[in-house]
Amino acid sequence: MKIHEYQAKELFRTHGISVPEGVVARTPGEAAFRAVSMKGWPVAVKAQIHAGGRGKAGGVKLVHSAEEAEAAAEAILGATLVTQQTGPEGKEVNTLLIEEGLDIARELYLGIVPDRKSGDIVIMASLEGGMEIEEVAEKSPEKILKVRLDPLAGLWPSHLRQVVYGLGLEGGAAKSVMALIKKLYEFFVAKDCSLVEINPLVITRDDEAVVLDAKVDFDDNALYRHAEISILRDITEESPLEVEASRHRLNYISLDGNIGNIVNGAGLAMATMDLIKLAGGKPANFLDVGGGATSEMVENAFRILLKDKKVKGVLINIFGGILRCDIFARGVVDAAAKIGMTVPVVVRMEGTNVEDGRRILKESGLDLQTAVDLNDAAEKIAAIVG
Repeated sequence: MKIHEYQAKELFRTHGISVPEGVVARTPGEAAFRAVSMKGWPVAVKAQIHAGGRGKAGGVKLVHSAEEAEAAAEAILGATLVTQQTGPEGKEVNTLLIEEGLDIARELYLGIVPDRKSGDIVIMASLEGGMEIEEVAEKSPEKILKVRLDPLAGLWPSHLRQVVYGLGLEGGAAKSVMALIKKLYEFFVAKDCSLVEINPLVITRDDEAVVLDAKVDFDDNALYRHAEISILRDITEESPLEVEASRHRLNYISLDGNIGNIVNGAGLAMATMDLIKLAGGKPANFLDVGGGATSEMVENAFRILLKDKKVKGVLINIFGGILRCDIFARGVVDAAAKIGMTVPVVVRMEGTNVEDGRRILKESGLDLQTAVDLNDAAEKIAAIVG
């Protein structure tokens, strides 16, 4: 789950992590009033959306008066910001963060992420603060320092020294950055984060390390432990279809292709998408109905798929284990009766009660194509969609 910058900073404050003074505004008049309440000028007017690159897209402006703050807010609120992370459709701005200006001496990049392959937690740091880290990683990967640590052993002073010495920091700046990293790591673990990214992390002329921008993601599977985080979810920032799928306990992620797929099992779903690509098609989604799916869940999966106007064909790939093939087939028939099959459908089923499932589909009168194996299914749907 993602949250906004202002929400991340509010959480940081409760953990003693240094952030600038800032308040939220949702109208131009409120932005002007809030700007005047800051310690002095300049003041930053910052768009709040779940994406980076807001500054380049015109979503961050420095102002020097209430009139400038109001004008900046007028220009940003309601605008659709298009960044590398939003995609071409962009995101509409409904909330602003009004934040005090800082006397900045240096800008750094700092990130904490889990390495899913090794199981390590990785602290990433760079002197290229303020830049898009993806661009730095692609063009100058040597400029990104990585310090790995065992999550069972935790963070040691030696890890902190590796970071600050690797960045060439000394004196008060080094001490301040080490103290901030320690608190950020404790936050990362305590809140079950999947990402903490500070870009930029600034060092003021007083050698104080301050979080100027913050991007924080949380592990959805751990949210049951964090009611204080769950309430921060902003569904207006999420895909409507993904929000609907979550209500029906479906694992759904929208993609930019035109072949919808319904699969039981995350690994099988990933393999299915790969084979669609190898067959020359483009998957429109990741959709895992899970091993314990009911016919109602299957119906909801179809309804969500067919709401996506990009979908020109559907590939069903089911391995009957916990989810028996006959139960799945009944779900397909029920879905077709209620919402209609408006696109071609290719089905590949194997496993428990597969013959019963195939019989149910055959006797349904639905216009379905069957496949002998997964390769055959991927090639058929790719050929149909073209």
